[in-house]
Amino acid sequence: MTPLRMFVNGQAMSGGSLNDALSDARFAGPARTAPRYRFYSVRDEFPGLHPVEGAAGTAIAGEIYEVTYEVLHDVLLPREPPELELGVIRLEDGSGSFAMRMRPAALHAPGVVDISDHGGWRAYLATRAVGL
Repeated sequence: MTPLRMFVNGQAMSGGSLNDALSDARFAGPARTAPRYRFYSVRDEFPGLHPVEGAAGTAIAGEIYEVTYEVLHDVLLPREPPELELGVIRLEDGSGSFAMRMRPAALHAPGVVDISDHGGWRAYLATRAVGL
C-alpha cells in the first residue's frame, strides 16, 4: 500500500506525547508549511493550523511522516482533539500533505491564542518554559 504523507506540528512530533501513535510510521524529516497559515495554541495543550489568504499567513515548522491508512485512521485520528480536523495543506516546497487543521468554529473558543509569530509549537513551548 502506498503510504500517505502526514505533516504534524504539535504533540505528534518526535518527543511529543502523541508521537507514539506514529511508531509504525516512517519519519521522513522536518518540514515547513507554505506561508499560508495562522497557528494557534489551544489552552497550551496542543496547536492548530488554520489557512488564511494573502500576506496574513506564516510558515510553520513541523515534521513529515509516511503513514498507512490504517495508522492514520485507527491510531492517530482517534487521539486527536475535537477542535482539529483532517485536511490537506501546502508545504514550503509546494507539495501537499495531510495535516490536522483547526475547525473554524474552534478559532474563537476560550483559551485559543494566535502564536503564529513563534513559527512552531516547540518554539512557542520554549517561551512558556522560561515565562516569556
